[in-house]
Amino acid sequence: MTEHSAGALSERMVGQVLEVAEAASVWLGGRLGWYASLHGDGPATAEELAARTGSGARYAREWLEQQAVAGILVRRDDERYELPAGHAEALLDVDSPACTAPLVRQLVAAVLQLPVLAEAYRTGEGVPWQAFGEEMSRAQGDANRPMLRHVLPRVWVPQIPGLPARLAAGARVADIGCGHGWSAIGLAAAYPEIEVDGFDLDAAALEAARENAAEAGVAGRVRFHRADAAELTGGPYDVLMLIECLHDMPYPAEVLSAVRRAAKPDAITLVVDEAADPVLTAPGDEIQRLLYGFSLLVCLPDSLSHPHSAGVGTVMRPGTLASFASSAGYAGVESLDVSDTGIWRIYRLVA
Repeated sequence: MTEHSAGALSERMVGQVLEVAEAASVWLGGRLGWYASLHGDGPATAEELAARTGSGARYAREWLEQQAVAGILVRRDDERYELPAGHAEALLDVDSPACTAPLVRQLVAAVLQLPVLAEAYRTGEGVPWQAFGEEMSRAQGDANRPMLRHVLPRVWVPQIPGLPARLAAGARVADIGCGHGWSAIGLAAAYPEIEVDGFDLDAAALEAARENAAEAGVAGRVRFHRADAAELTGGPYDVLMLIECLHDMPYPAEVLSAVRRAAKPDAITLVVDEAADPVLTAPGDEIQRLLYGFSLLVCLPDSLSHPHSAGVGTVMRPGTLASFASSAGYAGVESLDVSDTGIWRIYRLVA
């Protein structure tokens, strides 16, 4: 088959259907508590798993067999099914960078809105974040948790010139687009002298952020505010961060202008966003394909739900960020050489 033949594309699409079906089975295993039971209570037959979780034994049997065929579970000689430790980490350990199950939950929440998305595509209107439901918000928080709570303070911060000393001295930090609060919580736990103000418009995420901060024991130094980032108040701040949010914002240049006004003259201002290629490359690698997938389903429709939106979408290229920063009065944008950033890239805005 040639690269662009019907057969080649047909074969690829069959593989995609398989992957979507298996992703859906992962969602079911998470929602029904089947993975959690196999991990916490040990291997089980279908009848045992159903009894533990209050679910149907016939469905449990089909799912267990499918999971074994897919290589996610191991079928033992006694006809019990086992969840290997490494797979349990990927599916259940929300503090592990290897845990990608929240991405599956995000995908399902997005796919449920496909009819609404199709209508938006026809009219040119948007689909607001709230339309995707609280599960999308919770999944987003869980997806970001390991990187922002653990990798950010332990791995990224030490690689950013001047930032460890600034935080150790007791900086005032603004976390714009804070979501479920994991970046603020991670930094506050690692640097006990700092105070953090988190800002977001997602009321459910902010409620979760406050609960997360209380559980982590940092609520006294971390405050969360429901506020529009384009109207940022409370400065001046020593450190300002916009993590995995600027591309979603309908008015990014206005947001960066507000950030600049809220910053001290020598402030460190960081933007962490998706590692989009500098220019469109087609066909692209898996990261670029993933970014476009979420842009089509979630980020662009959300952005376009606001009037006169910039309509950036997930694929915010470095040049696009530089243009927004210039409009906001920044002298430049520096792409930092930081390791272990996953699908993200870290930029420093030069005042």
